[in-house]
Amino acid sequence: QVQLVESGGGLVQAGGSLRLSCAASEQTFSTYSMGWFRQAPGKEREFVAGIARSGGNTAYADSVMGRFTVSRDNAKNTLYLQMNSLKPEDTAVYYCAAGPLPWTSDSHYTRPYFYRYWGQGTQITVSS
Repeated sequence: QVQLVESGGGLVQAGGSLRLSCAASEQTFSTYSMGWFRQAPGKEREFVAGIARSGGNTAYADSVMGRFTVSRDNAKNTLYLQMNSLKPEDTAVYYCAAGPLPWTSDSHYTRPYFYRYWGQGTQITVSS
């Protein structure tokens, strides 16, 4: 059982930056594909960014491409999401997720079912 704890959320003005962290309980963190998702009120949970086990491959939703950067430090069992140029439409609860399967070419890693473990979420509110 992997426990994930997000931190770094909060209130920020449009154009500002935040950095989310996701600390994993398992020393086997490096064996998990990791992802960030978000869910706004009344909307479905959506993929934001993902990173392969080694950190060598990353992927982003079109809506955050060029503004967000996902990274991981396997030595610290921690996942990060650097968010720049934030917009009011980025307002949501952000979740990190861990999946035991490796990335494949079919982009399943963009889907919630790919991930087995989820954090409790952290609120990001971007004011205009």
